[in-house]
Amino acid sequence: MKLNHINLTVTDVNATRLFLEKYFYVQTRSTYKDSFALLVDDDGLLLALTKGAKVNYPNSFHIGFEQESEEQVNEINQRMKNDGFDVKAPKRAHRWTFYMKAPGGFTVEVFK
Repeated sequence: MKLNHINLTVTDVNATRLFLEKYFYVQTRSTYKDSFALLVDDDGLLLALTKGAKVNYPNSFHIGFEQESEEQVNEINQRMKNDGFDVKAPKRAHRWTFYMKAPGGFTVEVFK
């Protein structure tokens, strides 16, 4: 058994979709106006984005994108900084990781 899909409610579907495409290489399979997008990755994940006026995830809620190396974590972190995102440097916690607030209102963890 494996997790097949997840739906995230976000305040801005297009900004969230573009963010995920740029930094995590998911591809948009379909969209519906500005209210829905379906993204996929090479491992079969289906990630749906649905527009909501209010997004209120618990503080501990996040989605994670595992990288192949610590260098990739560093590179994504630097790209996000260069693009104007307010991200802290990666650190050794439970693994080499950093968290950031994604467009749309949820938290993303990038880790190795």
